[in-house]
Amino acid sequence: MAKKPAPLKAHVTSLEMTAPPKTSLPVPANIQTAIIRASDIPLHYYRYIYRQVGKRWHWYKRLKMNDEELAATIHDPRVSVTVLYVDGAPAGFFELLQESEDVVELSYFGLFERAIGLGIGKWFLLQALYAAWQSNPQKVTVTTNTLDHPRALQLYQMMGFSPVGTSEALIEPMTDTELLKALDG
Repeated sequence: MAKKPAPLKAHVTSLEMTAPPKTSLPVPANIQTAIIRASDIPLHYYRYIYRQVGKRWHWYKRLKMNDEELAATIHDPRVSVTVLYVDGAPAGFFELLQESEDVVELSYFGLFERAIGLGIGKWFLLQALYAAWQSNPQKVTVTTNTLDHPRALQLYQMMGFSPVGTSEALIEPMTDTELLKALDG
């Protein structure tokens, strides 16, 4: 039996924005991009994009879900998953949760490792925010932590989010056996 990795400590910051972004950014030059909402995303594809984005940042929560739990979560009518393609291949995604009429959560946002450094992060986040504000909520929320990209908090604040709370958390990593089992489906 594989030894369970030690929990990772993280400082968590909750942020919100109460008005749509006032900025615009041009589509990145010299690359082809497409942003497609995956209204009924297959579980195996969701796990693939989730893992590709989250493996560097210790994203495990969705990988620990069985098929029924994951399907109930990501196929909930309040949830939308949108995939970024760069030069014809997946390069990132964002997930929104319409928590209520007044609140939309940016649940997940990120780029594949191959897309980091192409100059598309700010532009793609702006597209996620445009999507979040389409339902005219009172606020959009996001949570980040010190295990995320080192500039995540700074980027969220640059785009108009303000911190509203902090906490400490322990993130339980998966063993190699658990990870292989999760990715087998």
